[in-house]
Amino acid sequence: MAANFKIFMRRKNSSLELKLTGDFDGNSACELLNVLGKDHDDFITLVIHTGGLKTIFPFGVDTFQNNLYLFKHQGLRLVFTGGNATTIAPERNKFFRISLR
Repeated sequence: MAANFKIFMRRKNSSLELKLTGDFDGNSACELLNVLGKDHDDFITLVIHTGGLKTIFPFGVDTFQNNLYLFKHQGLRLVFTGGNATTIAPERNKFFRISLR
């Protein structure tokens, strides 16, 4: 994991907000995937704030996008926000409702 990568989590009603900071590499992507893989029965929406990311490595994006299918059974809505939202979010995904803000 990039030494400066962190995920800050905050519950907001039926949403879980994840604020990403630092550099996003392959290990950072795995850490984010681990958070998505946890039991989120209390949540309908996961909001992923990307504005705090500094350097985004293509391998990190590929790792994240190529492994999202592992969580298709959760039925979560993923919302990506911030200046890096379009870089991190998959363009088309049949498993999640994905939106950008």
